[in-house]
Amino acid sequence: MTSTNSNKISEQLLLAVKMQQSPNKLIAELEQLNLQQLQADLKTDALKKAFWINCYNAYFQILRKTWKVNKSEIYTKKIIVIAGEKFSLDDIEHGILRRYRYKFSLGYLPNPFAPNLIKQLAVSQIDYRIHFALNCGAESCPPIAFYSSDKIEQQLELATLSFLETETAVLNDKKEIHISTLFKWFLGDFGGRKGTRKILAEKLEIETNGYALIYKPYSWEEALDNYSEDTFA
Repeated sequence: MTSTNSNKISEQLLLAVKMQQSPNKLIAELEQLNLQQLQADLKTDALKKAFWINCYNAYFQILRKTWKVNKSEIYTKKIIVIAGEKFSLDDIEHGILRRYRYKFSLGYLPNPFAPNLIKQLAVSQIDYRIHFALNCGAESCPPIAFYSSDKIEQQLELATLSFLETETAVLNDKKEIHISTLFKWFLGDFGGRKGTRKILAEKLEIETNGYALIYKPYSWEEALDNYSEDTFA
């Protein structure tokens, strides 16, 4: 699937952030996009995921490092301008990429107050792998990746496997599997505890039956330059 103009700008923006180059020209290009053209460009979930994951990952770095937005406001402050509309990181993650799920419902309830614009831009199906692709600047988050629509499936698979291998510990003597608390926060996205076990069994090829799932404490230690070249496969 060929990247659209909108996708290419998002790719270049994240690359500029990675290379510690000025993103200002690309930020301006995203601001000046035509909303109708953006919607036409992002006509499939693959295109939407690539575009919005790149924007989220780039803007988290910009908000925190360049614009010096406080940790308490970084997810909710609507200062990301794309196609003339203002978005927050929460709008991108929970509104668009998670199909307007209510942030604190463990992934089970839609947000009844989601604006029409968010509903129009949202993906048609929630893909649990986006949780392993979004970099929120903490040690427990996956490395930032450069996502392109023609490689999105391979890249999301690679990000998922990389995250699970790093964040999962199997204690055979105790019959426990220690996993990221992301699985608890967004339980519904992963298909509940049954779905979580299925993901672990399939991706890591481990036995989960008879094992207790233990959620590990989340690390909020910032890793603002947590990049990985390998994720560009």
